[in-house]
Amino acid sequence: MAPPAPGNLIDLMALIDAHGRPLRDLRISITDRCNFRCRYCMPKEIFNREYEFLQRDLLLSFEEIGRLTRIFHDLGVDKVRITGGEPLLRRGVETLIADLAEVGLADLTLTTNGSLLERKADALAAAGLSRVTVSLDSLDPDVFAAMNDVDFPVTDVLDGIDASVAAGLTPLKINMVVKRGVNADGVLAMAEKFRGTGNIVRFIEFMDVGSTNGWRLDDVVPATEVLKSIAARYPLEPVDPNYAGEVASRWRYRDGQGEIGVISSVSQPFCGDCTRARLSAEGVLYTCLFAAGGIDFRAPMRSGAGDDELRTMITDLWSQRSDKYSELRSGVTVNLPKVEMSYIGG
Repeated sequence: MAPPAPGNLIDLMALIDAHGRPLRDLRISITDRCNFRCRYCMPKEIFNREYEFLQRDLLLSFEEIGRLTRIFHDLGVDKVRITGGEPLLRRGVETLIADLAEVGLADLTLTTNGSLLERKADALAAAGLSRVTVSLDSLDPDVFAAMNDVDFPVTDVLDGIDASVAAGLTPLKINMVVKRGVNADGVLAMAEKFRGTGNIVRFIEFMDVGSTNGWRLDDVVPATEVLKSIAARYPLEPVDPNYAGEVASRWRYRDGQGEIGVISSVSQPFCGDCTRARLSAEGVLYTCLFAAGGIDFRAPMRSGAGDDELRTMITDLWSQRSDKYSELRSGVTVNLPKVEMSYIGG
């Protein structure tokens, strides 16, 4: 009898939660700081000069992150995404990327606001990063400056995207959070900008992450509305997911000029096949983007816990995981306390 394919071996070893979902993806925040003050993530009236960000000694070190990543990889994780805050603000991030690139992951990526990308792209690629995702909420200079709320120029982010493509950090993904009355009228322009370039725009419904972004259901532009506005100009057809648990629903242009994605956590929840865990900058592991709390790994590591003990902590947490926030969202749940996106990334 022929041996099972590698994918089947992974399936046999996968760590499964209470709903039968395997642990495959780990998103690692390496800083809670950001140089933008986007209102849907870090509104300026909350994250101001008086706000107390984490002190450096409270952040997981690169060595601690590398150690945990190797344990997660042993448990079946094959995709790691570095997030923040803004991860490129963390000094020496290329060193971390180089270490994680040696783990043997199938995919090592990083999500950034693009502000530092032009100067960092070559070093990230040389360190072994697979690709990048860039948050870009508008091409209109005034709208973009208003949304990042620090008057950062959109041209600098576009230059960072060009630098990333030149460095080979592709296929590059561009994330646009669509908010009604703010940037929704720029959806078609965003699609046109990257159509035919090989880069993939993903349109994201405005989500109720954390408790400081002033989320209202009325501000959400459903993915169906986004698709309709683009398809009216450029006909689309659905594409099968690249893998089970893929966040974005894929659509391609019928004329062969590439594809787009929509992430519809509000209107069409995808909790049923969620395979993601999130590690905060200070070492707390969360099993849902909308979680109210998590399990601390920093203290055990710094108290001498061995790899087997840490592995058991992960196994116990994931095997008991039953999160289905987006499927259960209601007028009650949206008001529950939730960890802020700036702590655990998107």
